[in-house]
Amino acid sequence: MIYLWITTFIWAFSFPIIGYFISGQIDSYFAIFARAFLAFLVFLPFINWRIKTRLKLTFMGIGALQIGFMYMFYYNSFRYLSVSEVALFTIFTPFYVSLFYDIFSKKLRLKNLLSISIAVFGAYIIKGSSVSGDFILGFVLIQCANIVFALAQSFYKYTYEKHKLKSHKEIFGYFFLGASVVSVLAFFVLGDTTMLPKTAFSYLVLVYLGVIASCVGYFLWAKGSVMVDSGTLAMMNNAIIPVAIVVNLVFFKVDTNINSLIIGALIMISASVLHHKLKI
Repeated sequence: MIYLWITTFIWAFSFPIIGYFISGQIDSYFAIFARAFLAFLVFLPFINWRIKTRLKLTFMGIGALQIGFMYMFYYNSFRYLSVSEVALFTIFTPFYVSLFYDIFSKKLRLKNLLSISIAVFGAYIIKGSSVSGDFILGFVLIQCANIVFALAQSFYKYTYEKHKLKSHKEIFGYFFLGASVVSVLAFFVLGDTTMLPKTAFSYLVLVYLGVIASCVGYFLWAKGSVMVDSGTLAMMNNAIIPVAIVVNLVFFKVDTNINSLIIGALIMISASVLHHKLKI
């Protein structure tokens, strides 16, 4: 689980960075393309060109979903929700992850839903008090992002295990290539060229999101996802919420309810313990 935890800490910074430095300042479609293409360039030297065409297209499709389409919903949700609300509404992702993986593997594990439900409740305790009244459109957008993200990561885990692949770095170039193709097309059709980055700091933010959050983050997440069962993977999708709150509190000086943070975190830890006790 160490890879999943490292990624969690990396991604915890993405919520405030996107909310404060991308949304409303840089065209979201350009930002999505920039981070996907930068990550593709990093993995380009490691691509295994000899794998079957069907697998190449499969991983391109997964990348197009998990990064391309997911981020289109995710970035646009910041137009209607605060950073805290976006974080809150990701609490439903574990349900989608567990559900899709069970569908792919044709094995429904109802016990997963018990521990995952407890973890979701813990995340809700942490962020539930910050929800505003006018959020329906933002809620729909972030749920679409959650569903696409869960579908893609579950299918990645299933495909990797089914074909008994041995190296993530050899296929991740295809993953980010698919995301780059979808995002660049979206930029040409929907993007606003008047909102391209104008400062060195803006480009630095995009480099962080592309090389660190996307390249390193998704690689470690994928590597960790095939080392744990689907229930643990599902619950780890919620671990980012308390970490993101701490990042907001310490680095961005955003007030939070410490009592809710502690109670919610303890509930989430209890869910993880229960999950392993049940040997799901």
